[in-house]
Amino acid sequence: MRTIILSLGLAQLCLLHVEAEDQGPAEIDKSKIAGKWHIVALASDSEGYLRKKDELKMAMANISLLKNGTLKVSFAIPTSEGCKKSELIFKKTGVQGEFYRSEKGDKTAQVMKTDYKSYAMIFVSRVKDGKTLHMLRLYSRTQEVSQEITELFRKLANELGFTDEMIKMLPSQGGTGLADGCSSLRKAKPTL
Repeated sequence: MRTIILSLGLAQLCLLHVEAEDQGPAEIDKSKIAGKWHIVALASDSEGYLRKKDELKMAMANISLLKNGTLKVSFAIPTSEGCKKSELIFKKTGVQGEFYRSEKGDKTAQVMKTDYKSYAMIFVSRVKDGKTLHMLRLYSRTQEVSQEITELFRKLANELGFTDEMIKMLPSQGGTGLADGCSSLRKAKPTL
């Protein structure tokens, strides 16, 4: 009888340990995730992304806190036509670390991993015209990211079903880096 009770106790401890390791995304501290970020890597199953991924360069994002737990994300994205700027407003869902917006297709963004100081990994899903597209983004406070964080990003991307061909480490914008045309996040047009 004592052996059975000990066995059940050990089994229960093992289950608790497994559940503790697989909690999924944690609730984020919005005040710590706010600020300037460089988008240094992407993984996506979008056909448009896969066609153009070799042309992509490092982009910038600025995350701001708004009322009622919403986030404003301003982007400065280099394109062949120049710098494309936009602002997106994300509202909190009932899921920890997850935000959504519904204009131009339902989009959810979920903070998967972050240390707030140097990196954040954000998983985005978008439903448009009945099709669901996925993207994992690696945000960094600097243009350089450590090999350890790069490997962590690749591992998470693979766990989410992205193949190595779908993953792209983004080069800087060339020349002097982000200073040549797409470094400012001012004058972005808000999009709800």
